[in-house]
Amino acid sequence: MYDIEKIRSDFPILARTFDGKPNVYLDTAASAQKPQVVIDTLVRVYSESYANVHRSAYALAEEMTANYEQAREIVRGFLNARSIKEIVFTRNATESINLVAATWAEKFLKEGDEILVSQAEHHANLVPWQMVALKKGCVLKVFKVGDDGSYLPEEFAKNLSEKTKLVAVSAMSNVLGTIFPVWEMAKAAHAVGAKILVDACQFAVHHKIDVQALDCDFLAFSGHKTYGPAGIGILYAKEQILRDMPPYQTGGDMVEKVTYQQTTFAEPPARFEAGTPSMVDAIGLGAALQYMQALGLENIMAHEKELCTYMFDETKKIEGFKHIGTAPTKGGVFSFAVGNIHPQDLAYVLSKEGVAIRVGHHCAEPIVERMGYTSVARASFGLYTNKADIDAFVAAVKKAQRFF
Repeated sequence: MYDIEKIRSDFPILARTFDGKPNVYLDTAASAQKPQVVIDTLVRVYSESYANVHRSAYALAEEMTANYEQAREIVRGFLNARSIKEIVFTRNATESINLVAATWAEKFLKEGDEILVSQAEHHANLVPWQMVALKKGCVLKVFKVGDDGSYLPEEFAKNLSEKTKLVAVSAMSNVLGTIFPVWEMAKAAHAVGAKILVDACQFAVHHKIDVQALDCDFLAFSGHKTYGPAGIGILYAKEQILRDMPPYQTGGDMVEKVTYQQTTFAEPPARFEAGTPSMVDAIGLGAALQYMQALGLENIMAHEKELCTYMFDETKKIEGFKHIGTAPTKGGVFSFAVGNIHPQDLAYVLSKEGVAIRVGHHCAEPIVERMGYTSVARASFGLYTNKADIDAFVAAVKKAQRFF
């Protein structure tokens, strides 16, 4: 049983009120709130176990190293990766993608090679490939999505060719909520000899991931979106691919041997984790992923599906409400417009009612413009969202309509 009220009680910030109004948090797509177990884990580590990892030979450091590497094992299990050697800790998903661009792409891509992305990409999975294309003389191709934000298989197939060396695609759009069939796309990419990188920042919040079944070459997600701390991200990559990649940054803990004349580098994943890592945050991420797994990813998915249906049904009752992105395969991310009300004005009124939404282009300016807007409002769900949140959202939007 998915006990939503018990789950909500695990998130202390949801008990906060604003001018007597409940905290209706509908901005999980930007950053998720943290359960008490994650907060307690961070406090406990700093209070009882803090030391640097890997090299010191005393009890605190050994304990910290064990906890840090246990967090890596938790991530491995969360993704069903073959080995912890395939799990690299980064600062966030943006750094994970930039790491691939600066190492794998730098080494293996050449002039005339093609990189294929969708129209719906977050800037973090677009701008790095623009930079690679400029530097290496590659061709960046963009395949279209439908007017409803849906995946168009014919557009993907039309742009995929023997020249394609990398497909970089979001598994779930942070603007449209569209869920892309990355399993099919990975198979098609491999059929032409291309690698595939999956941006799973939104997808990991709502859906179970099995990188072996997916057979992706790279996958990235952020801790702060999966109910963990900010400042920690994950890059998954197949072990042999990581072994073939040069370092991203250099310094301590990523070396095997250093002399004044020459340096040899450590095996992955240490090769890509230069300097003191965000070790407490990694342990906090481990606690967050265990929390999600204890609830059951299938249960989270079923809960969200019910909420999505409720959201569509209830917003039909709002005159002039328009969903931006209505693909049949859609998760709990809802960009929308309400008549001629500017998104910023709408968000202001909703904030006064205790309802938190996001406005702007959501770091995905091209897809917002492709859908016909320069700025949109967005409401997004987390595992703690309930129907009362949606009711409060609908009531607040109606109040905004009366105000404007």
